[in-house]
Amino acid sequence: MRTEDVLAALATGLWRWDKASGTVTLDAEAARLIGLPAEPVRLGEAAARSRFHPVDWNGIDGIVALALAEGTLAETRLRITDESGRVIRTVRTRSKPLFEGSARPGRNGRGYQLVGTLQEVVEPTSGAGADRTAVTGDWRRSREAFLLDAGRALAEARSTAEVLRVAASLSMPGFSPDGLAVFGLSGDRLTIVGHHGHGEGDDGPFASMTLDTDYPAAEVVRTGRAIYLPTPEEYARRFPMTWPLAQRFERRSWAFVPLVVAGRTTGAWMAAFKHPVAFTPDERAVLTTVARMLAQALSRAGTAESERELSLGLQRTMRPLLGPGIPGIRMAARYVPTGGGLQVGGDWYDMIRLPGGAGAGRIALVIGDVQGHDVRAAGLMGQLRIALRAYASEGHRPDAVLTRASRFLYGINDGNAAEGSPDEASGDFAPRFATCLYLEVDLETGLVDLARAGHPDPAVRMNDGTVLLRPTAGGLPLGIDPDTDYPTTRLALEPGETLMICTDGLLETGGHDLDTGWERIRRILEGHDGEDLEALADGLVEAVHGPGSHHTTGPLADRREDDIALVLLSRRPGETAVRVARERPRRTLMTIAQAEPERIAAAREQVRQLLHDWKDEDQRDAAVLMVSEMVTNVLVHTDGDALLAAEVTCLGDTGRRLRVEVADTSDDLPHRRDPGEMASNGRGLVLMEMLAETWGVDPRGEGKAIWFELHEPPV
Repeated sequence: MRTEDVLAALATGLWRWDKASGTVTLDAEAARLIGLPAEPVRLGEAAARSRFHPVDWNGIDGIVALALAEGTLAETRLRITDESGRVIRTVRTRSKPLFEGSARPGRNGRGYQLVGTLQEVVEPTSGAGADRTAVTGDWRRSREAFLLDAGRALAEARSTAEVLRVAASLSMPGFSPDGLAVFGLSGDRLTIVGHHGHGEGDDGPFASMTLDTDYPAAEVVRTGRAIYLPTPEEYARRFPMTWPLAQRFERRSWAFVPLVVAGRTTGAWMAAFKHPVAFTPDERAVLTTVARMLAQALSRAGTAESERELSLGLQRTMRPLLGPGIPGIRMAARYVPTGGGLQVGGDWYDMIRLPGGAGAGRIALVIGDVQGHDVRAAGLMGQLRIALRAYASEGHRPDAVLTRASRFLYGINDGNAAEGSPDEASGDFAPRFATCLYLEVDLETGLVDLARAGHPDPAVRMNDGTVLLRPTAGGLPLGIDPDTDYPTTRLALEPGETLMICTDGLLETGGHDLDTGWERIRRILEGHDGEDLEALADGLVEAVHGPGSHHTTGPLADRREDDIALVLLSRRPGETAVRVARERPRRTLMTIAQAEPERIAAAREQVRQLLHDWKDEDQRDAAVLMVSEMVTNVLVHTDGDALLAAEVTCLGDTGRRLRVEVADTSDDLPHRRDPGEMASNGRGLVLMEMLAETWGVDPRGEGKAIWFELHEPPV
């Protein structure tokens, strides 16, 4: 059989357009397609031009020029008209520019031959949808642009619902569907994942069907091959059982394409058209490509949704309800996971009812951070949380609770290291440590005993808005040394004051270190009225991640660097007590041990924070200098620890008074000396006389206390 006979059987004609001679040569099928007798013919360019719609013919030069520049095929659609100008059919042409010898087209486009095919395509009749217009431009370029846009939009979709919305909004070049449906597999049944272009309840008959149902989508899933139904007659012939169900939608053409992920058919995509579609090879290629992108997008969205659901389930399981049924306190907490993967990590918080803690008794607050942001960190966090609950419920003091927890985590690390030789290269069994802050709160007195294992210090917001970071003694993170001691620190929480504990993600996220991050958080605490703890918790998180949903676009959207855990606790025994508390002096108390001279810097910072709103900067600097001198003298000249107590009292119309005491257990009283010009010490009391308004030394039953006072003048 000749090539011409094969092409004629496929309703495809051949044509040659010689631009140099201005002639167009057509075979019999090509001549028939343009409305001439079905026999080979050679026409002049003007005669051939008269058979085509003038708008379409004028667009050929631009398409050919692009094909010449890119060395590709010139592809477009042309409307054929009769002598009266009426459109009788539409043909698709695919042609290749050819040159003879070294000839190249000049500026007028002459000097080459255009050789290609003509094939009839189905175009909508009058009254078809407005979106169904003849394609007379560069079909190939339009298709590529559409596929790029579709791929980008589907890649950015985050959920199944969003993927379906994107799929419904796709406008395919020249043949956009008006009805879509996505079918998925649930066991041995076919279900509808989502649809568009149908009324409510229209999906009922198709919502759940077995795979052996005589329905195109079911056959596509069974065989993995697409089904194209260009006419209602074809649909009724191939699927007579389900045709009555589809007939009421008044569609003219249907495409059912398999959704394939990693070589496995996961469902089917239906595109339905109210206008006839011939489903040419190019149109099928576009539909197949979109189906592949849609399958990948649905797979990603399904995986992400499963991970989110797992993360939320873990978070709900591992985080307790705070403060229910406990009178006299208010509590708020937040957990914000870092971005990427399972949104659960090693940060956690907990509240534990201690033995004898019914009603307004004793509770324990725990906050911690296991090293890492992966599933193993989450698993260790769960184990450590259970262990801490067990040790606390046994009635151990804070130092004993952390010591036992450290030995517990050390044992887990030691056991994993012994069993982890197959995966040592991947680091899966590398030892993990955890920071932790354990607080035992007496709700009657407000006394807080706490032990710290490498964790950030707590902060207290006082009734007048002053915020103090409470430096506490501490030990190594849990799991490093099984014999680490964790000294206990005591502080008092007055009625109306708010205690804040958090993990380092709240402080260090966004390029901050602990110091600059604390200053950022401190401004939020000072600017809040302390009444609504839920609003305060939101404000603290927003200071790091920005307002609204922290995974949306915005100036802080890239700051999900670390997990965040945050707990706020406020004593609220009654309005009368709160008013009295607001009139009490502002005070701080801390111990500087002989073995921790570096805590002198923390003592200076405590005084600075206590005097943050002191109007006279010279007095503030003088107070910091005297505190440093007093504490240093205790550590240098005695064998005991220094106990610092500072208090700011309002004196009404006469201003405020600062009183600072530094006590120790030595009975040796300080005495004034006259240091020489080159002496390196002996100036402590000289400074006190120069800078303090009043000062003195008070003997105590065991030891002594040296003190000074400063008066802030009234405004």
